[in-house]
Amino acid sequence: MANISLRSPQYKNLVAPSTANSVRCQLLTGGNVVYTLIKNNPATNENVQFEVAELMRDYINVTYATNYAPPTVQFTTQIRAYTGLNGTGSSVASVNFSDLGFESYGKFEEGSNPIILPTTTKQYMIAPVPNGVDSSLTNPRFKIFLPYGVATTVYYQQATTSTIVQQAVSPTDTVVGNVGSNAVVLVIDRIDCTKYGNGVKIIFINKYGVQQDLWFFLKQTKSLNRTNEKFKSNTIEYGTNAPATYNITNAPNKIFNTQGKQLHTLSSGFYPEYANEFFEQLLLSEYVWMEKPSTTGGANYQVPVTVKTSNIDFKTSVNDRLIQYTMQFEEAFDYINNIR
Repeated sequence: MANISLRSPQYKNLVAPSTANSVRCQLLTGGNVVYTLIKNNPATNENVQFEVAELMRDYINVTYATNYAPPTVQFTTQIRAYTGLNGTGSSVASVNFSDLGFESYGKFEEGSNPIILPTTTKQYMIAPVPNGVDSSLTNPRFKIFLPYGVATTVYYQQATTSTIVQQAVSPTDTVVGNVGSNAVVLVIDRIDCTKYGNGVKIIFINKYGVQQDLWFFLKQTKSLNRTNEKFKSNTIEYGTNAPATYNITNAPNKIFNTQGKQLHTLSSGFYPEYANEFFEQLLLSEYVWMEKPSTTGGANYQVPVTVKTSNIDFKTSVNDRLIQYTMQFEEAFDYINNIR
């Protein structure tokens, strides 16, 4: 079973024999057929293609997970060639594919039918540090950035088996994984943000389809944008045997459907140049949450946000010396509860 990216096209194919007059593709999840696609009159020995990612992505239920478990859909693609039209008659050729689909994507340069990660070695499901950049890391090379005393959860893909495994990072860990010669480890770079407050944690579904933390350590501002509608009201009161009057406390210009949205502007603090890909993946993510402190003294909680910033200029140590980003996040809900 392959771990595949469903935000990018995934093509499944069957070579139609000369006796085939139709090719049927069925997509199954949980043992149930959810889609049936048919192509009639294929050319002899034609490589009949079906794109399945756009359909099966509908079956990934993406919600915030406290254990950071990646949302997936396990499905089977069954392609059959038949002697009759519209998938009737005798089956003359068939092929099955079993896949585990992720809310992830491949880049153009990575080619068609992208998988999550290569299976030649253990791989953490975060952007790697380029070789030769950080001498504290082994090969492959992975590093994340957390404040002191903060825990998180990461996932990695095992070599050869493609199994996805959870890896806990404790509040005191500075490295996790099998330490040794050429071992695949994850280094945790601890950052002291007490000078600027507690920092703000942004959680997003990254390129590999798993939740990833990205901390914004420096300045933060919050604003409220209000919208409403207005109408002109008749406030005249008619008495008996008396001239018409109106009450000056009753506004003739009335407001209704007032609503607000909060906007958070966050500064990342200083990151190394190779962390640019973290911000790139955040910008391209369709599922983002922000952790907010409780106003009642309870545990922090997470709310969905959208990345209001639509473009960033990637910074380099040569051009900018110190690298930091300022991004805007709009809460993905109305400030006044109107869920009905």
